[in-house]
Amino acid sequence: EHVAVGNEEWNPWEGDEKSELVASQQRYEANLKMIQNARSHLEQTSLRVQIWGKAAIGLYLWQHIFGGHLQPADVTAQWREGSQKAGKTYFSFITGPSVVPGYFSVEAENVVLVLNGREKAKITYATQWLRYAQTLIQTQKLQRVAVVLLGNEQCNNEWIQPYLKRHGGFVNLLFVTYDYALVNEEDIFQWPLGVATYRNFPVVEPSWSMLHDPRSYLCNFLGTVYKNSSRETLMEILKQDGLDKLCWIAAREQWQPQETNESLKNYQDALLQSDLTLCPVGINTECYRIYEACSYGSLPVIEDVMTPGDCGNSSMYHSAPLQLLKTMGAPFIFIKNWKELPAVLEKEQKMSLQEKIQRRKKLIEWYRNFKAWMRQKFINTLEKSFLPSDKG
Repeated sequence: EHVAVGNEEWNPWEGDEKSELVASQQRYEANLKMIQNARSHLEQTSLRVQIWGKAAIGLYLWQHIFGGHLQPADVTAQWREGSQKAGKTYFSFITGPSVVPGYFSVEAENVVLVLNGREKAKITYATQWLRYAQTLIQTQKLQRVAVVLLGNEQCNNEWIQPYLKRHGGFVNLLFVTYDYALVNEEDIFQWPLGVATYRNFPVVEPSWSMLHDPRSYLCNFLGTVYKNSSRETLMEILKQDGLDKLCWIAAREQWQPQETNESLKNYQDALLQSDLTLCPVGINTECYRIYEACSYGSLPVIEDVMTPGDCGNSSMYHSAPLQLLKTMGAPFIFIKNWKELPAVLEKEQKMSLQEKIQRRKKLIEWYRNFKAWMRQKFINTLEKSFLPSDKG
């Protein structure tokens, strides 16, 4: 008589099932190992990069070019951070007054340092950061460093040369604003100036009305008119032909670094309400206004002349000023002299709204592609330089 022991019935296939279970367990573990190996291999070939934003152009890099977000959203916060995966790279970004050498955790072996090298006081501060990075490299906390530099407007960037790897320093890559003659597309690259993030100029999402609505003004210029500059010539030309009645012109004699909310709103309205934005040269030909106008679909009219100083053609590019924008096929109006402006505005008056809409679409599309291209180029350049190459 068969006696059931407890509730367990005898199972003649139990032995087979057990060995099948063991085999499947082993297959599972082998697969897991394979996945883990693949993953760790992936992690070896992928990159963690921390960006230290110690100049306002860091915000242009992160929010405008990378389309990244920051927490908290408050622009006056002491500490702001964000992260994003792009290509084979995981990027984290930190910025704000609380980001001080030695007082935050270094979370990657690769760092992009965003610095301001525009004038003496800024260079002193930037140098402290470079020395800090150098110490971290010497103590093997960091492996590789790239610098994004707001360059000097006359391209006097000699101070950073000794820090470059090619001169016995430790900086692998330098991305620098303005037409720096030492750009070589190997370890020194030109970087766009971008919008004035230090004045809280926002990321602008194009709207239907921005593209399609008729605009009240042919052109705008809101800015400082320096004595004996081409800006004075521009003002005279606008006045003598009564063209200043067709354009939104607000000239001031003193440069104001700080925007009030009201003046920023006023400026954004001017861009939004004008078909063209006049971009006279300042200390450099490249100015924030160019990129800000693109953001609002207002076509930049650029005074295409070299400014005094050491900027100019490099061994790679021969179209200074604004080599980067020209190389990228910027659809702007370039003029050599403001005397050409009346003819430009006359042509403008004859354009239909439909033609203007097409032009706006083309400009906004170009600007979007330009930012995407800069982002891709930045990532590719970092990966090429920072990732160990597979070549034996």
